[in-house]
Amino acid sequence: MRLFICTLAILFTCCKQQAQTNSAKQEADIPPIEVPEINGTAKAYFASGCFWCVEAIYESLIGVDEVISGYSGGTTKTINYEMSNTGRTGHAEAVEVIYNPDLINFSTLVDVYFGSQNPLQLNGQGPDNGSQYRSIIFYQNDEQKNIILQKKSALSKTLNADIAAEVLPFQKFFIGEDYHQDYEKKHPNHPYIQRVSIPRLNRFKKKFPDLLKSH
Repeated sequence: MRLFICTLAILFTCCKQQAQTNSAKQEADIPPIEVPEINGTAKAYFASGCFWCVEAIYESLIGVDEVISGYSGGTTKTINYEMSNTGRTGHAEAVEVIYNPDLINFSTLVDVYFGSQNPLQLNGQGPDNGSQYRSIIFYQNDEQKNIILQKKSALSKTLNADIAAEVLPFQKFFIGEDYHQDYEKKHPNHPYIQRVSIPRLNRFKKKFPDLLKSH
């Protein structure tokens, strides 16, 4: 009986892993949706752990007009913070970066992405763990996809390790709740902001001083 149960467990695990692999492959095969530039500004989408942290990092960059916290990467037609926290929607906490491509390009935004995280941490960043905190870079066309893959491959060779970030075609971004927007700026004394967000931002600033706004 114990052998039978173990066999069933192994089969279930294998089937589950195969289903996840097939699902990821199908998602990666979906054509990306390209967001048009409006009034000289473009949009890019990244997931890298808690969106409070990522929003603060990208908002510090020259050429970035605004960063919005939200959700992306899943299959559900609606999403909110409570749903995302279950880890069962497929969505990850993500940011929409609104930028001026004449001042900062997509390639640099990807450099910032890898340079502001632990690229080896799977399903999370720092103390935040779960699929809702996983790393994803979304591409909107073949040019962006090639930039991401080349940089990911180069980083993998440099570190001699697998890079955790998923590379997925952009489909839709869901804007997060109002109270999540500009959270680090509005709540500088929050324990999480003090313990996680600000140290992560400061580590990034030391690595990329030439990209920072003067104020």
